[in-house]
Amino acid sequence: MIKIITGDITLQTTDAIVNAANEHLVAGGGVCGAIHRVAGPKLAKECLEIGYCPAGEARLTRAYNLRCRHVIHAVGPKYFDGTRGEAEILYRCYQSIFTLTAKNKIFSISIPAISTGIYNYPLVEATKIALVATLATQEKQDLMVQFICFDQGTANIYKEIYLEL
Repeated sequence: MIKIITGDITLQTTDAIVNAANEHLVAGGGVCGAIHRVAGPKLAKECLEIGYCPAGEARLTRAYNLRCRHVIHAVGPKYFDGTRGEAEILYRCYQSIFTLTAKNKIFSISIPAISTGIYNYPLVEATKIALVATLATQEKQDLMVQFICFDQGTANIYKEIYLEL
């Protein structure tokens, strides 16, 4: 099942939420900063112990003060011009998320619009990749996926593209 909602990812009660992380897994701005603020300093400590996570991959941590059980830190690509493998890296990022959900008995997950903030990935292209990767996973895995959109405009784009697929 796929849901598309507008809201605050830090308030979600799914088994896991996804942090749109940077490669060093340190608190940044946007979604990443909000997740770290709510989760508390133990999350930063666990991320420091994990260390580096390359673009296209994801790592699992505990959620600490968040309402979910786990945080999946997914590192999407920085968007330059679309000719540097960005689409493939973003697709691999979603595959890595779903591999972690399968391995860790996660049955519900909340995901933000990965790479569309400071990494400048065009929203429409990123949304298509997110939904195609999710639909491919739905065929193999019993997983409820909520796309948590920061604003209604983003949610509308997700809904329009979802209806087209």
